[in-house]
Amino acid sequence: MIALDTNILVRFLVDDEPQQVGMARELLEGLTGEQPGFVCREVIVELVWVLERTYEFPRERIAGVLDALIATEELQIEASDDVARAAFQYGRGGAGFSDLMIAAAAQRAGAQALYTFDQKAAQIPNATLLRA
Repeated sequence: MIALDTNILVRFLVDDEPQQVGMARELLEGLTGEQPGFVCREVIVELVWVLERTYEFPRERIAGVLDALIATEELQIEASDDVARAAFQYGRGGAGFSDLMIAAAAQRAGAQALYTFDQKAAQIPNATLLRA
């Protein structure tokens, strides 16, 4: 198994730097189910941020990208169940993707509630808004 950084996935998905795109494609095309590429949660969160902020992908498209990555046999996505749930909710609007991943991690850890000052994040089930 090898691990993949965000920029490899970005080059592959966005196709904007020909030399790096070719290298990223070659690397990803060499992956197999027996020798997959590992993608950690932090890479997924950063990927969403880059696609949203730098490339202005709409939420629905980003959610589709995440679904496709999860479904790819040649990739092992850390906490893929969390990513799938967060992608679904993110695609429907409301809280940001990173907030949804934080809530998923809290739930997985057995936390009874997630406290936040972020009004959008407070809309996530089991999240509680702290007010001054």
